[in-house]
Amino acid sequence: MASKLLRAVILGPPGSGKGTVCQRIAQSFGLQHLSSGHFLRENIKANTGFPRTLVQAEALDKICELDLVITLNIPFETLKDRLSRRWIHPHSGRVYNLDFNPPHVHGIDDITGEPLVQQEDDKPEAVAARLRQYKDVAKPVIELYKSRGVLHQFSGTETNKIWPYVYTLFSNKITPIQSKEAY
Repeated sequence: MASKLLRAVILGPPGSGKGTVCQRIAQSFGLQHLSSGHFLRENIKANTGFPRTLVQAEALDKICELDLVITLNIPFETLKDRLSRRWIHPHSGRVYNLDFNPPHVHGIDDITGEPLVQQEDDKPEAVAARLRQYKDVAKPVIELYKSRGVLHQFSGTETNKIWPYVYTLFSNKITPIQSKEAY
């Protein structure tokens, strides 16, 4: 069986729904999802991290040519609310949001029963600085991909409303194995 190859990058500020969109893409199209956020956090712990900058984008160009780049544009207030209400299960990376994806028992992972944690950079006092930093760093990266004609921008406040448009874009590139209504 031939494997499918589609090289795509999903850009967006912290809390924009990149992980959710990537998970849906992987399930709908049978693709592998590699989370840069997960890899970045692991590299930071090991003191080998690097920022998501124009230099990184140019380094990626030397490895492969991207088929498409998606950027998720979410209003600042929505991001601030999402991040400050986000809790994770550290060992699995499962993400909960107290507003729209809460754990069954507050502070406890649904699957393992282990405690959830709020990352330091998701605490309200750190969120505004993270969002400002993302905007400054991401702008030249977004401009680079826009100039190459591979950038597709989606705006909204809810992943479920953005998802059908992302699904349609991917459907034009690769045959789905699951319908967009599965979510």
